[in-house]
Amino acid sequence: MTTYIALLRGINVSGQKMIKMDHLKGVFESMKLHHVRTYIQSRNVLFESPEGDAQLLTKRIEQHIESAYSFQVTVILRTLKELEEIIRQCPYKPEQLLETDSLYVSFLSELPSSEAIDKCMALQNDIDEFAIADKEVYILIHKKYGETKFSNNFLEKKLKVTATTRNWATVNKLVSLGRG
Repeated sequence: MTTYIALLRGINVSGQKMIKMDHLKGVFESMKLHHVRTYIQSRNVLFESPEGDAQLLTKRIEQHIESAYSFQVTVILRTLKELEEIIRQCPYKPEQLLETDSLYVSFLSELPSSEAIDKCMALQNDIDEFAIADKEVYILIHKKYGETKFSNNFLEKKLKVTATTRNWATVNKLVSLGRG
């Protein structure tokens, strides 16, 4: 069995696409997924599955969610091992951050093109920083996430892939829950 984390994009934000986590958990359980649990209202579902094809599993989850709620939700899957590696590979050391700094990870649905990465990297600035590694973008915010140029929507437009963003504390909590 593989432990997966489903990162749902665009639900429970500004009163749009509202889904109660206990009901969402039931949708996952109805798919015969194992040890299903959610993390607060954070749009994340942890579960276990013998399915090794993440793309197939993602499409199946998206179809079940659309059937249950009558709207589409993008799901980005990562395994527990992938999340652990994402934490290990972080180019910013959380213990070295200033008190006003915040760290985020944007999870991409697929690898962006080299051209899109180059164009995005050319937009770096002195205010906030980001680093792209495979299907993740690490974002170091020196002020507030709401004030950064490197928002989820910005990354989607520049990289031309779907993304969903989580703060560093949530990423670490998901790993902790996955291990537990």
